[in-house]
Amino acid sequence: MWRRAAVNGPWLSIRLVNAGFHKGKMSRKLHARRIEGIDKNIWVEFTQLAADYKAVNLGQGFPDFSPPSFVQEAFCKALNGGFSMHQYTRAFGHPNLVKILAKFFSRIVGREIDPMEDILVSVGAYQALFCTFQALIDEGDEVIIVEPFFDCYQPMVMMAGGTAIYVPLKPREGCGPVLSSADWVLSPEELASKFSPRTKAIVINTPNNPLGKVYQRKELQMIADLCIKHDVICISDEVYEWLTYDGTKHVKIASLPGMWERTVTIGSAGKTFSATGWKVGWAMGPGHILKHLKTVHQNSVYHCATAAQEAVAVGFQREYDVFGTEESYFHQLPKHLHEKRLRLADCLKSVGLKPILPQGGYFMIADISNLNVDLTEPSTEDEPYDYRFVKWLIKEKGLATIPVSAFYSSEHRNEFQKYIRFCFVKEDSTLQAAEDILRQWSDSK
Repeated sequence: MWRRAAVNGPWLSIRLVNAGFHKGKMSRKLHARRIEGIDKNIWVEFTQLAADYKAVNLGQGFPDFSPPSFVQEAFCKALNGGFSMHQYTRAFGHPNLVKILAKFFSRIVGREIDPMEDILVSVGAYQALFCTFQALIDEGDEVIIVEPFFDCYQPMVMMAGGTAIYVPLKPREGCGPVLSSADWVLSPEELASKFSPRTKAIVINTPNNPLGKVYQRKELQMIADLCIKHDVICISDEVYEWLTYDGTKHVKIASLPGMWERTVTIGSAGKTFSATGWKVGWAMGPGHILKHLKTVHQNSVYHCATAAQEAVAVGFQREYDVFGTEESYFHQLPKHLHEKRLRLADCLKSVGLKPILPQGGYFMIADISNLNVDLTEPSTEDEPYDYRFVKWLIKEKGLATIPVSAFYSSEHRNEFQKYIRFCFVKEDSTLQAAEDILRQWSDSK
């Protein structure tokens, strides 16, 4: 275009100026309505703040230790495995991976899973969720979201044109001090009241982030009965499924009678093998639902990294062979994290916080209402209490956590702004550094 301007003389330059090119930017509205109101992101804000202050990071949910050696070796072998590992593989999932995922989970859900029809491999669980909402939610559809919820559910529903309807888990009344995530429950009556003729789906997360609650079979059956009664899809985010503690058992809602046909289960290799940066996830469900997710996938990312999928496939084959034994990483990892979980809980109690012991997952929330901290900084006065507290903790004490009210809708946020979230899936040295900060602060009060 600029070459033609030079050839054709000043008349074209005048046209370009009149068209507004001299302003340096377009004058028309650029963004689509679907992204209005969802531009803020808790992870972007607090990750940057933690980095700026070089804080000990118990905020972000990633291990600061390496994946098991057998998947690292599998990745290296894949990278050196010839040209095919560096080129495209099957768009909906590397054949070796979908076959072992189907084989592995068939015995857990109690039915034959078709590897080519019932599984979609995605760029992490995030993309599996995005494909699910884009494929299944339409303008005017209502989606019930159980709170606290992983923060991407809400904007993904909004981008799809749906309306989010919220129902919170709450501490069980009359049970004394709330000591465990098991004490947080859904009200059957409140949940039932949220279903309407416009309800298209319900989203649950078990084990829950940030609470650590693991839904028991009876609780899942209540949800399943309502899904069947109202002909609703269940989107079950189960990325922490192998991380349960104190004998708590994870139950897949898709394994309950009548639920396979209406459930999309979301999984994560990153959480399964402590390799969050690999970004390999999946959606699993009946072919008549998964085909719609595949349409979104093929018209967006199309394909996921071949070598990473191959390494995850090797990891699952190894776990299939040793499943139920002490050699299994799915046995070793929660046993290892159980000790870290207890260590963090003891530390939080010793400095005056009230931790809620999680049944599963990476995280522990703690009640900070007993603490007396001056949070009068003018720049944060309009923010929820836990936001202000977390920013103070990062800036003044050098310890990063996450405010729990970020996992709630605006209608319920005020009820839960006295909690903060800690990640305990860290090296002992990281946990020790956090303990030192907390104890030094406690001693100085």
